[in-house]
Amino acid sequence: MVTEMPKVDLDFQRYVERRKGAREAQAREGAAYAYGGDLRVLRTLDRLRPVRVSVEASVRMWNSQAREEILGGATKVSPVQSPRLHAIALHCAETLHIVAPTLYVAPQLAIGAAHTFGTNEEAYVVLSQARIDGLTEPELIHVIGHQLGHVQNNHVVYATSLYYLTHFASRFVKWAVTPAVMALSGWAKRGEITCDRAGLLCTRALDASEAALAKTHPEDPSVHKRIEALRLFAESAYYKGLTKQEGGTSTAECDAKVAEVIK
Repeated sequence: MVTEMPKVDLDFQRYVERRKGAREAQAREGAAYAYGGDLRVLRTLDRLRPVRVSVEASVRMWNSQAREEILGGATKVSPVQSPRLHAIALHCAETLHIVAPTLYVAPQLAIGAAHTFGTNEEAYVVLSQARIDGLTEPELIHVIGHQLGHVQNNHVVYATSLYYLTHFASRFVKWAVTPAVMALSGWAKRGEITCDRAGLLCTRALDASEAALAKTHPEDPSVHKRIEALRLFAESAYYKGLTKQEGGTSTAECDAKVAEVIK
């Protein structure tokens, strides 16, 4: 029996348009649950020259050498080698309506239990084996769902840039480092609120998401604020609607309360 090969669309322009449409659709999905403070600051970052210069330098670094430095000693997650993590990633991607990015597990990561690197077009989630050992499956779902939230909400280049500005400042133009770090750090606190929500959307279990935050950020004195902000989101009409509960606060009211908690 001869199997007919699927037809391949070789029109590059159509390919670009499809990719652009997919990214715009992901952004719309993300905006539905994203923290308003994150969205407002995110829209301003590209207008700041130090941030723009730093992001451009980070992308060049990532493509030329940094990707190999991060991923070289890591193990790629596959359905054969890591069926549990692979299944969780697919679950989270399906829940958030995005294409699952490539996942890697590294023996140790310099920041937290997980991080997302790369560009908005090509993202890689790297999990720290040392930090995720001991997490329950629902807690792992939150951690991975959180990282997919970064992908969905177009955080990747900014998160990558902040990581390298923090750990390898000498590789950047000196005048750009301090203002870029200040701007990106201010945004990152708000971006984490958005992605904590993505993690909760994937777990649909507030206790599991709270436990994941507490276990993976034991040294972070502000983690209790993130947990409180997540509890407020769990009381929103948006989340209650998804979990088939009635009532809840409006998006504006929820975000206003969160702003008071994290200010």
